[in-house]
Amino acid sequence: MAKKYRKEDFEYLMSKVDKINHRMKDYLYDAGYEKWSRVRAPINRGRMMTSNIAECINGYLVDAHKLSILIFLEEVRKLFEAWNCKNREIASYTEITLGRRFDEILISNGVKTSRITVKPASEYHYSVYESGRIYVVDFDANKCNCCRFQIDEIPCSHAIAVLKSKHVTKFCLWCFDYYKPATLVKTYKAPVVPMPDKKDWHVPKCVEEEEVLPPKYKRPTHRPKKGRCKKASEKLSSSTNCCGKYGRKGHNRRTYNFFPKEN
Repeated sequence: MAKKYRKEDFEYLMSKVDKINHRMKDYLYDAGYEKWSRVRAPINRGRMMTSNIAECINGYLVDAHKLSILIFLEEVRKLFEAWNCKNREIASYTEITLGRRFDEILISNGVKTSRITVKPASEYHYSVYESGRIYVVDFDANKCNCCRFQIDEIPCSHAIAVLKSKHVTKFCLWCFDYYKPATLVKTYKAPVVPMPDKKDWHVPKCVEEEEVLPPKYKRPTHRPKKGRCKKASEKLSSSTNCCGKYGRKGHNRRTYNFFPKEN
């Protein structure tokens, strides 16, 4: 349901969930369809959301957590200063028209056009026939009945079939500018300004006179955790030991106690 593009497909799968467990449907409804469903989202949130960036930053700043707050913030500033400069240079020198992952999606959609028939209806509207179904492609609004064109903002297989029938080879022109390197360069356009030495700071008088009190915080009795909390999917993927003698899971060579029954 999370990956479906059409509301009809979403409702069909939700009805199957309702037959299996009605409480699960109520739970998903209370959680909010717009928070986890692609077709129900009010805006285009992209194809994937992960916490990789946050985990990468936390991993780099493990040792900095022991420092005072001022020095810690300076370490954070230097980290983003170096990353911003490096990523801007990489994005500036790239010569590809699309990002690698989005170019692979475009190629994958193009492979699916071998069994598609295109019938023009007007200059911008086309009827596309695939596996006994009819899809309407509107190039005036960049839409298709499969909803992939307008949600992913990358030409779907039906749109690419229409473009191929018009002898168009550069499909990236119909992709959203967000997927292009020029937009990536704009992301790192604003530099992280270096900070002068603390002795050269010019602090306003109003700031010097302001008294900053520590937060009302009670330190827990146990030691603070340094490791991150793993997701449920990571906990389920833990490896299990196998028997070195027979290769079966759940026991090892020493605890093996299987005896075959006598005939």
